[in-house]
Amino acid sequence: MNARTVDWTALRGREEEPAAEGLRERKKRLLRQQLSDTATEMFMDRGFDAVRVSEIADACGVSEKTVFNYFPTKESLVLDLGDTTLNSLRTTLADPDLSPVEAVLEILSGQLTGLTSWLAAQDDWTQATAVLRRFGMLIGSTPSLRAYQRDMTDQQIAVAAEVLAQRTEMNPDDPEPQIAAAALLALWPIQFRALRRHLNRAQTPEELREKVSADVHRAAQLIDTGLISLAPAPARPRPRSGASEKP
Repeated sequence: MNARTVDWTALRGREEEPAAEGLRERKKRLLRQQLSDTATEMFMDRGFDAVRVSEIADACGVSEKTVFNYFPTKESLVLDLGDTTLNSLRTTLADPDLSPVEAVLEILSGQLTGLTSWLAAQDDWTQATAVLRRFGMLIGSTPSLRAYQRDMTDQQIAVAAEVLAQRTEMNPDDPEPQIAAAALLALWPIQFRALRRHLNRAQTPEELREKVSADVHRAAQLIDTGLISLAPAPARPRPRSGASEKP
């Protein structure tokens, strides 16, 4: 197995095929996946900065303009999972039946399942984990990709703050939803670092999932303790009719 045979679509855990999808929508979804997967393969082979967007377009049989119609930047071609996370935050974090920490753990668990399921489907564990390490090195060694990740994290924090503010009847700019959102989004780098650390120690996808999940839950427990106090601010009593408030 090498970069040219990696199923990046499955590895990055993208959304499954919609149940009611027309032919036009299906073609657009598949082209988007082809562009992202082809770009990832080429970046893995030659390095991010060495590959031009026009080369990715040629490899997929489309124009460079078409590539940018699907992906606003070169960086988003490889870091497309951030948009999926944004959508998940808007929906799952807003679920009143889940606490904020439970909602985020559900999103992270789904992404971890996608990765370990991909690993379980590979014939060679050593080669599969080597691919994951190379992918991590690609991002870690490319300044523009790291900067894009930071910008995407800022967007995710803003969305999470909006959802939390709605849940607690606060303003998104209030300090409570702001710090709560930043704390919840900090669980993503915890999961990434746990993956990198345990990838060298785990012997099976199940063991990897168990170890990574344990680390994430330890961090989440600490956050959950603080978020217990995140609740709607008590409403100020309204003055009685005919009475005036003191200055």
